[in-house]
Amino acid sequence: MNLDPHKLQFHTHVKKIQDQITREMKRLDPTLEMIEDNWTRQDHSGSPGGGGITRAFHGELFENAGVNTSCVFGKIDPQFAKALPGSGDEMWAAGISLILHPKNPRIPTVHANFRMIHQGDKFWFGGGADLTPYYPFEDDFSYFHEVWKRAAGDQYGTMKKACDEYFNNAHRGLEMRGIGGIFFDHYNSGNTLQDMEFVKNLSEHFIESYFPLVEKRKSENWTPEDEDFMLHRRGRYVEFNLLHDRGTLFGLKTNGRVDSILISLPARCKFSYKYVPLPNSIHEKMWSYYTPKAW
Repeated sequence: MNLDPHKLQFHTHVKKIQDQITREMKRLDPTLEMIEDNWTRQDHSGSPGGGGITRAFHGELFENAGVNTSCVFGKIDPQFAKALPGSGDEMWAAGISLILHPKNPRIPTVHANFRMIHQGDKFWFGGGADLTPYYPFEDDFSYFHEVWKRAAGDQYGTMKKACDEYFNNAHRGLEMRGIGGIFFDHYNSGNTLQDMEFVKNLSEHFIESYFPLVEKRKSENWTPEDEDFMLHRRGRYVEFNLLHDRGTLFGLKTNGRVDSILISLPARCKFSYKYVPLPNSIHEKMWSYYTPKAW
């Protein structure tokens, strides 16, 4: 099968989604400032290897955020290639990856990515979306999951379980990063057109899944205690991204752009020795949600 038309279609699609998300962020946060970088890279052999569009944001509503697309190709480290499911030491990958860190602790942090990868004799899709809230608004959590239930259909149960199992800090007793969502990798049913449309459809649900929560909570007041809790949980976010996240490792191992990869980190976070929220506080209640639950 000639995958080139499908690759072009997918790359074009994720750039469209990037533009749509950018417009929605600017609508919600008129103070938002954006730095856009069009970057290129060399592959493992030093030849031209594609590049991407990085958009870094900061404003009053979104403290810092990144909405990035890329399309990279060419030689990769042969040792890293052996860890991938395809054959050979050449790879093509395109996708969108985003992370939004709001300033208001009543608004959750969100992450999503959708990608297509081709290596030798195999190609596959991957991605997902997950929510990291700092305040126990159960109706928000249920809403987020309901959107992804509709989008993923029969695949939701499998993808939710994969998300619960992946986005956790194994070194902290499997404490989840947030309240989950969906996650999938190495997705290939054998029907290329069907898989492509399925993943494109998933990506098109991101705006519906998250921005209504921002709209709902953006004018709510918060306390210093709320902010302190958020900053400590962001510290856990950093731990996951630097210790466990396969996407971070993939980007670094394939000679990706370091600042674009690490744009997922929050502008501010906090670490305190043996931190726990205050007993009987609303934050202790929120802490109890960082474990797999049915939504």
